[in-house]
Parts: sequence; C-alpha cells; structure tokens
Amino acid sequence: MDLLRIHKALADETRLRLLAVLFAFELNVGELVSVFGMGQPRISRHLKILADAGLLACRREGLWAFYRSAGQGEGRRFLDRHAPLFADIPQHAQDRERAQSAVRERLLATRRFFDAVAGQWPDLSRELLGDFNLAEELAGRLHPGMIVADLGCGPGELLARLADSARRVIGVDGSPRMLELAAARLADRPNVSLRLGELEHLPLREAEAQAVTLSLVLHHVDDPQTALAEARRVLAPGGLLLVAEFDRHDNEAMRIKYGDARLGVDKETLYEWLQTAGFNPRRVDAFPVNQGLTVLVAEAAIE
Repeated sequence: MDLLRIHKALADETRLRLLAVLFAFELNVGELVSVFGMGQPRISRHLKILADAGLLACRREGLWAFYRSAGQGEGRRFLDRHAPLFADIPQHAQDRERAQSAVRERLLATRRFFDAVAGQWPDLSRELLGDFNLAEELAGRLHPGMIVADLGCGPGELLARLADSARRVIGVDGSPRMLELAAARLADRPNVSLRLGELEHLPLREAEAQAVTLSLVLHHVDDPQTALAEARRVLAPGGLLLVAEFDRHDNEAMRIKYGDARLGVDKETLYEWLQTAGFNPRRVDAFPVNQGLTVLVAEAAIE
C-alpha cells in the first residue's frame, strides 16, 4: 500500500470532504461543483489527485464522468478501515445533505422526463427496436400461470403480453403518467396490479414474484446493482429473472431523446452485476435492432 501517496492525497480539507461524500454517493463533476460550490477546474484537480492515489474510481459514460470511492484494491482496504472517521469532518453532515439533494434532483429529473414523454413512448421504442418484438421474446421465455413482476413497466406494452398467460402480473414504475397510461391500457385485465415505486426500493414483499422482467430499464436507473438486488429480494426461490438491455454503444444523442443515463451495458458488466446480486446467469442472447444498436436478453435464476 502506497501510504505516502494516500496520506499526501488526504492532506487537504477539500479532498477529505470530497472523499467522504464519494464514499456514500456516485456523483458526476457537475454535481460535485454544485455540492461544494467550487469551480470545475478546482474540483477536477482534487479528483485527479484522489484517483491517482487509488482512492477514487471513475466511470465514464460517453461525455460524462462519474466518481465514487474505490471499490477494490489497496485504496478500498484503506477506506474500509478509516471511513468511520469521515463523520468527524466538520462539514460532513452539510456535504452529505447536499449530495443527497443532487441525487434526488437527478431522480426527479428522470421522473419528469418520463412523465413528459409517456404518451410518445411506444413510438420512441419502435424507432429503436423496429420489427424486433421484445415483448414476445420475453413472454415466450416464461411458463404459463406464473406471478410475474415487470419492473419499469412504462405504459404497459409488456404487461399486456404477460397478462395473456400469467396468473398475476405486477407492474412497477416511477412515473405516475406512465402508470396512468398502463392503467388505461389494462383496465379490463383483472390479473394486473400497478404500483408506483422506484426500482431501488420496490413496493413488493419478499419472494412475492416467481419471475421478474427488466425490459430496457437498467440504463435509466441510477444504481443498477441495487435494482438487481431488489429484484432478487422479491423473487421466490427458484425464480427467474429476464433482463433486456442495450449492449454498450456510443450514441450520445440517446441521453437527450430517450433519457438514458448509461450508453448501454456490455455483456461482461451485466454478468458481473447479476452475480453480485446473487443470481446465476444462464445465457445471454443478442438481437440487432435499429440505429446500430443491439439488445441483449439475459436469463438468470436463483438456485
């Protein structure tokens, strides 16, 4: 462990405050500028020093860079031992409150976006998927008579197909407007239950579902690994998880038009997320769609 470099990196009050916040949250540079009320060059310089010392990890999403405390290696071992001391930093409570506000605003911005485009969402989806019937692909992998939860159900296109054969279908979405459209679409389906909630905090009981679907959702979620851990919590033993996700791409315009937080997820990362959440990944199939994109469909189970 390079203690000299680590201690030099921490010999600055601002860097200590940054590291304390990034131990709890993943934030981009713009959000950190807002939290600390400092200029971007100054924040970036401090981030580089902490990253060079192995204390921070940087996740790049197209033109954006998100920072969080190191998740492995010598830096992580150092942080695990010393993180309790962060609470003694005089400004820590204030910094943490501002960071929580930044994350909350990111979530609210996502919700406002989906409320605004809810009525156009089927058309936007078809622009990307073309002739590929994703709902049929996912529904065809489930046994009839199951209790299925569709997480991030949107206006209910997949829910309608699942309800044809499932005993009960639970749709969850964070956008009230999306759920209104789903309710109108599924008004004559007594086996469908719609619930407002975030994927990181699902409004479902433990082991309530026998199957869970996440259809082109994870690239919108702030914390995909927490969402997958929640999916595992609500799955009964022997349950099946189906995840449809865009493969990694570089189409930056999708952030604006489709509200994407991530530019897809590569197969290796998806496998890692599933295993970390306690799933056993079984297979991943790839389906080319429009605009040079590829949809990955992963099956995973709880053994």
